[in-house]
Amino acid sequence: MLHGLLASAAVTLLIYAQATVGLPGIALGALILFVFAALGGAYLNLNYQWKQVLLPKGLVVGHALIAVIGFVMLLVAALR
Repeated sequence: MLHGLLASAAVTLLIYAQATVGLPGIALGALILFVFAALGGAYLNLNYQWKQVLLPKGLVVGHALIAVIGFVMLLVAALR
């Protein structure tokens, strides 16, 4: 649950940054990927973990890949 809390706080800060000062295009793309990863994480949590059912590996890997790609994009935007 800490993972989801920290991730949602980071996404909220990125949304705030976009709303106030704007983000470069690559950072905005990262934000969109983070939102999709967050939606996937919420789906995994609500449909599988709460029911104590094994998480499907494909969805877990997809969730992780989307988040990692978003992080790399945000890192590239920050270092430019």
